[in-house]
Amino acid sequence: MRIEAAPARDSDDLIELLFFAYRDFVGDPDRILAEYGFGRAHHRVLHFVDRYPGLTIAELLDILRITKQSLNRVLKDLIDQGYVEQRTGTSDRRQRLLFCTPTGRSLTADLTRVQVRRVARAIEEPAEAEGRNGREARIASAQGFLLAMIEPGDRPAVRRLMARRAGMRA
Repeated sequence: MRIEAAPARDSDDLIELLFFAYRDFVGDPDRILAEYGFGRAHHRVLHFVDRYPGLTIAELLDILRITKQSLNRVLKDLIDQGYVEQRTGTSDRRQRLLFCTPTGRSLTADLTRVQVRRVARAIEEPAEAEGRNGREARIASAQGFLLAMIEPGDRPAVRRLMARRAGMRA
């Protein structure tokens, strides 16, 4: 008895492309992190601590959706090796606020740089023939697609977090 493969649907192709895109998107920084003895968990912590200086432990746990035990192990590595520092909260002395050190910001910039190159290339290659408006439309489309991939109930929190960073830049 021969079993025929089901015909591929567009969504199947998108899922497969997401797997490959993710593999390469995280593969670039993985190679850099390996030189430091760090992994993807370290990268995620560095990314959010760098982008949101003063992030609390509770906020980081909520963003990453990991256990406190998992975060403590990774955070200990980053603090002990001088990439992240903890400060006591000003209004609540029990709070621990997280900040990247200059060394942590430098490493995060290196990791981000390789990912930005990959994303920029992905946006620019098809957009070259479309011009500037095509590029902006592709970015908006990609952002909309990725936001739609997030659980509907979580989207407002993601939007608030990203608006917080946008406010930091202003």
